[in-house]
Formats: sequence, structure tokens, C-alpha cells
Amino acid sequence: MMRTRRLGNDGPELTVVGFGAWAIGGPWEFGWGPVDDSASVKAIRRAIDLGINWIDTAAVYGLGHSEEMVAQAVKGIRDNVFIATKCGMVWDENKKIRVHLGPESIRSEIENSLRRLNTDHVDLYQFHWPDPHTPVEESWAVMLKLKEEGKVRYVGVSNFDVSLLKRCMALGPVQSLQPPYNLLKREVESEILPYCLKNGIGVVAYSPMMSGLLSGKFDINRVAGDDWRRRDKMFQEPQLTKEMAFIEKLRPLASKYGKTVGQLSVAWVNINPAVTSSIVGARNVSQVEDNVAADFEIAKDDLQRIEKLSKETIG
Repeated sequence: MMRTRRLGNDGPELTVVGFGAWAIGGPWEFGWGPVDDSASVKAIRRAIDLGINWIDTAAVYGLGHSEEMVAQAVKGIRDNVFIATKCGMVWDENKKIRVHLGPESIRSEIENSLRRLNTDHVDLYQFHWPDPHTPVEESWAVMLKLKEEGKVRYVGVSNFDVSLLKRCMALGPVQSLQPPYNLLKREVESEILPYCLKNGIGVVAYSPMMSGLLSGKFDINRVAGDDWRRRDKMFQEPQLTKEMAFIEKLRPLASKYGKTVGQLSVAWVNINPAVTSSIVGARNVSQVEDNVAADFEIAKDDLQRIEKLSKETIG
């Protein structure tokens, strides 16, 4: 049975691994290349069968397609699955994307997400990215109103810093923060995670395997030509060689537990006391089965060993 943790002070119990539905959205500006929709639906159903009780998606993933796949997969069992989605990344008729958290836009987005998800409520509704052109207080007031109306059960944010969290908290509670967090991307450790822990804000970490880089199976030559990782500095030289060297040093440690480097990486994220759950993407049943096996504890001396290897290799 997979472990669960409470999301924030008064939230639901979420499994420590959640199903990430970014990749199943298929091709778009920040897509992962082509996907097989039937495999996506099977992956979600297998995740639920294996005990994962929540799914993280977003309106913009595949420009609505990810939400539609989630709806197909949970048909008939919707009430047994906690669905989180996001607003604030909107697109026009030319599929050009921009960040926008205007009050009327949020209202429009929730209705579209409810329709695509084929549900009367979203369990967790989140801002996707900060909007520098809209006062966050105006945006957050709408989220709190949606909660009051029952269209969403909990409200949270993604990619917010402490100053923005404080501005939201002044109006009403923030249930959760979704930040990037993994062995290669640790900026949130200094201020953001401690603030969340102190203030009862749940943390659902995304990219615990750094979008596949920490999977132990990553090969840049196998990444699709239109995959967003082709354009990201984390996946380019000279950084990539350092990262791959670090991953190779983690391999014997993962083997000690009978795990892959990817499973070790997810388990490492879940060690942090601020973290409620890690969002781990999957496009097929095999990946789901690997992800479920990431629910295990790493011994204290091995955590120290990981820290040493990180400093030696990554700096």
C-alpha cells in the first residue's frame, strides 16, 4: 500500500507519488513529442489500480488534450480520484501561448476545464505561473470565490516565490504550492520549502526526475525533435556531461535498494518534510509500474552520500 500524506493543514491525503499528465497531452509548444492516447488511458488506469490516488494535469498540456485523456481514464470512477489542474496559460487561434491570470480569463478557464474533464468540480485548482501584468490579489480573489461556489475544492499555486505566497495568504489560505524540485534543481530548499512547512502549505513537487534526466535511462539522441528539452539548458552541454556523471555515481546506490536511479531520485524528493507528494509523469503502463516502486525510504547515511556526490560532481 502506497504511503499518503496530508496536503497542507486540512487537505486530503495524497499518495506520495502522483500521476503527472503533462506528457500525455501530446505535441504542443512545450510537448514531449507524439503520444498514443490508448496507452495514456491505460497508464492512468494502471496507476489507479496500483494505488495512486491523484492526477496532476493542466489546461495547457496539449492545449486541452491532457485533460480530455484524464476524463476518459477516470470515467466511472471520478469520485475515487483527486484531480488537480491549472489555469493561467492561455492560447489563441494560432496556438500561441501566454501567461494570463485576469479574473474573467480564470472564470472562462475553469468552465473549459470542467467541460474537458467531464466533471462538476476540480479537486485542486492552481495558478500555473505568475502573471506580471495582473495584480495577484485580483487573481487570487477569483480562486477563493470559485472555492466558495463549489467549482473547486482546494486552491493552490505553481512556480510562486515567498513574496507572492504571502500576498495570496493575506486574502485567504493557499492549500498547496507546486514547485520544480529534484537532485539537480534545488533552489526551493533555501526559502520556499521552509516557508511552506511553517505555514501549512502542502508541496507537490514537479519534475522529481528532472523531466527524465534523472531516470537513469536518459539519452538526448532519443528525444523527439519537437520535444521542449531540446531547447532547455539543463539538457545541453557543458551541463549535461556533469549531470550524466552524477547520475552514473548514483547508480550503485540505487542498486543497493534494488531500485533505479529514477526511483531513488523520487524517493529523495519525498524525504523533505515540506513535501506532500512528487508528481511523476508516465506515458505507458511500464513507466507507471516503475514510478509506483519509488515509494521507499533512503537511509540517513545514504542521504549523506548523495549530498557528497552532488557537491563533488555538480558543484
